[in-house]
Amino acid sequence: MPEMGTEERKIAERKLLRKLDTRVLPTIFVIYIMNYIDRNGVTTARLKGLEKDLGLSGVQYATVIAILYVSYCPAQIPSNMLSRHIRPSLYIGTCVVLWGLTSLLTGVTHNVSGILACRVFIGFPEAAFYPGAIYLLSRWYTKKELAFRSAILYAGLLISNAFGALLAAGILARMEGKRGIRAWRWLFFIEGAITIFIGFQTMWLLPDYPHNTRWMSPQERRLAQARLSEDAGEADQDNAGTSLFAGLVLAMKDVKVQLFSLMTISQLLGLSFVQFFPTLTQTLGFNTTISLLLAAPPWIVASVVTCLNAWHADRTGERFFHIAGWWWGVILGFIIALSTSSIAGRYVAMFLMACGYAGFSMTLVWVSNAIQRPPAKRAAAIALVNGLGNLGNLMGSYTWKVEWSPLYHPSMAISLAALVFSSLLALVIRQMLVRENKRLDADERAALEGADRTRVEEAARLEGLTFEQAMERRKGYRYLY
Repeated sequence: MPEMGTEERKIAERKLLRKLDTRVLPTIFVIYIMNYIDRNGVTTARLKGLEKDLGLSGVQYATVIAILYVSYCPAQIPSNMLSRHIRPSLYIGTCVVLWGLTSLLTGVTHNVSGILACRVFIGFPEAAFYPGAIYLLSRWYTKKELAFRSAILYAGLLISNAFGALLAAGILARMEGKRGIRAWRWLFFIEGAITIFIGFQTMWLLPDYPHNTRWMSPQERRLAQARLSEDAGEADQDNAGTSLFAGLVLAMKDVKVQLFSLMTISQLLGLSFVQFFPTLTQTLGFNTTISLLLAAPPWIVASVVTCLNAWHADRTGERFFHIAGWWWGVILGFIIALSTSSIAGRYVAMFLMACGYAGFSMTLVWVSNAIQRPPAKRAAAIALVNGLGNLGNLMGSYTWKVEWSPLYHPSMAISLAALVFSSLLALVIRQMLVRENKRLDADERAALEGADRTRVEEAARLEGLTFEQAMERRKGYRYLY
């Protein structure tokens, strides 16, 4: 393997990144588009008679939205812990097929019980994807490469809100009554079938881990492992004695993980409008097709903002302002919407609200940067933060009540308060990491206190260094805040 810093090494790294980027990023991008299209299909189908056909009351509809998180939230923790021992390509691909099948079957439901069952079951396979994808990316990219790649992944979610609305507009407008089937049922049939097809392609497109990916050469696999060991001063692997349960316990005891979890709960409560976005655009007073078309531009802008924000975060190594700053834009959007009932003002507010997801897209990246080693702890931390954090979405399902329409002022006030609280928690986490870096600056030996000898020895082997040289490099490790 070429030595670090040489021109040959830089060329080899660029080739490795290009190979990864051209295969991994488009795959996870498309998966995430379908992930949210399938998850939020209910909110779109609502515009074309789903509630009436299934006899749903306002509270029952809110329960249909919320019940997904009953399975989605707790399933993320065991899923991410197990993903360390399962080939991600097969595991994630299988889960994509399963949630596509469940989404398709939603189209045949005829009562409240049927759609509730589909929503519960779709949560289990969906739980594997987002935290699992972030963990997979953290096993391939360094901490200053991760934000932009994760943003590409998350842009799939934002584009799904735009693309999903456009796709739904076409299906709902043209498929009503075809073969005697309601258009909202066709929506689930078509979107579910697309997802199943993508799931089967995922099984050979996605990589596994740096040590066992089939479509990489031994030299590329070793380089991929060496890059991450150089990034943190330790090999990115668990020791033989680091069990799944041990990683979970380490994560649960870490105060930063606890604060990240609470911050994410509050953040997603503040951003829960996403589950009702087609309904919010309909309050502007246009017909179903126009409302769905108006729902697309805010998410297209948000996806561009998300990628630019993450690119800049990678270039600067800064995290707090690249996350919380966009929440403050959402707060401004709520203030505008609370202050005016004009169509133009409320539509501008929707752009600001959508761009708030540029901050959320960086949350698990920050968790991965702050909780790096061992990988078992990092996997558990990512799952805990995202799993518990989605309780905010569950609570948010009940904050956008029908009786508060069309202005939804109480809903916006609740969301605004949640984002203020989330900002304060993010500031606390930032100051904790600033203080930790100052301690490392003041005493370089402190950087070695958290080092694990086995992982440093493996890093030395991968990089062709002595143990003493690897320990010296370990001193340069710092947290990103």
